Amino acid sequence: MTLPAAEIFKAYDIRGIVDKTLTADAVRAIGHALGSEAVLRKQKAIAVGRDGRLSGPDLAKALAEGITAAGVDVIDIGCVPTPLSYFAAYELGTDSCVSVTGSHNPPDYNGLKMVLGGETLHGDMIQALRRRIEGELLIHGHGKVRKADVRKAYIKRIVGDVKLARKMKIVIDAGNGVAGGIAPELFRKLGCEVIELFCEVDGKFPNHHPDPSKPENLQDVIRTLKETDAELGLAFDGDGDRLGVVTKDGEIIYADRQLMLFAADILTRNPGAEIIYDVKCSRLVGESIKYQQGKPTMWKTGHALIKAKLRETGAPLAGEMSGHMFFKERWYGFDDGLYAGARLLEIVSRWKDANWPLKNLPQSASTPELNVKMQEGEPHKLVEILQRDAGKLFPTARELITIDGVRAEFADGFGLARASNTTPVIVLRFEADNPAALARIQAEFKHALEKCWPGLLINYEE
Repeated sequence: MTLPAAEIFKAYDIRGIVDKTLTADAVRAIGHALGSEAVLRKQKAIAVGRDGRLSGPDLAKALAEGITAAGVDVIDIGCVPTPLSYFAAYELGTDSCVSVTGSHNPPDYNGLKMVLGGETLHGDMIQALRRRIEGELLIHGHGKVRKADVRKAYIKRIVGDVKLARKMKIVIDAGNGVAGGIAPELFRKLGCEVIELFCEVDGKFPNHHPDPSKPENLQDVIRTLKETDAELGLAFDGDGDRLGVVTKDGEIIYADRQLMLFAADILTRNPGAEIIYDVKCSRLVGESIKYQQGKPTMWKTGHALIKAKLRETGAPLAGEMSGHMFFKERWYGFDDGLYAGARLLEIVSRWKDANWPLKNLPQSASTPELNVKMQEGEPHKLVEILQRDAGKLFPTARELITIDGVRAEFADGFGLARASNTTPVIVLRFEADNPAALARIQAEFKHALEKCWPGLLINYEE
């Protein structure tokens, strides 16, 4: 047996380039290890879904072969958004699921997001699968494969929970990702008139990349809102677990500002509750939660890490700057861009002008997520150096937060540098009280990064 490449075992999922680092044989072996772990956790069946990538059917088949080789049954739920895989674990009573997905990565990537017994695998739990394969610590049996459709149950569950105060006309851009196969139907049943953009599922992503955290991927939504009488735009990433929001006048409401809206709503029903947000989020998130009498908690980036923190704290809500939103109140605690979009419309539909509550969210000068490309393995090495020397590199910072990369808090803003756990890039984010302070903090980080890693090319204009 050829061992899977060690580099595909990431911090909170498995991710690699199809037929290079991520092969069918590798996925079959991982499935066998996952099935073996499931047996030890007394799990009898695993729901398996896949996104719309061209490699999905073959990899899902290989995964099922591996899982059943351990004596665990597979329930094939077909081509669905990742949140429906998570939902299936509840709806079908398996407590376990795998989504075969490359999320927002380029078309030649794919991967696995895994849940066993209600716990999202991350960190050492994912490395343990690799060790199980390498040590041939595999359980053998004969599981069966059957099919199930959870789409109707998912839509029924949301439509039964979320109630809009009035009908709305919206734009939906799925970027040819798998959310396009269900989002228009869901939002129409919620009472919306929908203008569809790129809702045909196509793993080649021929129109634009399905990543709503990048402004360039929202230009079609902005244009359509300008040219039509739709009042709001929603965009989804490749596997439907992240949400992008655009106002009528073309302003992008990034996820940290969305989180302020959701937190204010939830805290009216859960006074004093803890709200979790990741290190990439605005300083204004914590301030807004405090103002609403909630308890703000900053945590590491990563869907699995946030979900683990949710389980630990019992918080009713968490969110990430990248667009992942986790509702525990009225929902299951997993990240779901479709459900988040529904909850957002539920709130803003209370206003005659749905854009008013979004436009009036706290705002300061900031950047979107900026990526600096490096070679595989280099970003984490750079961050280690940055964390080691942070005190010298950022002498005017009033606080250095190192739970995930380095976030330097200044009197008038913050800068963040962290290593992505999905692609070989350094992720940067900046915010300040004014453009001059923003430029100063960016320059300070540029100098620090280039000092830690001579020859690193940083261009904030790209």
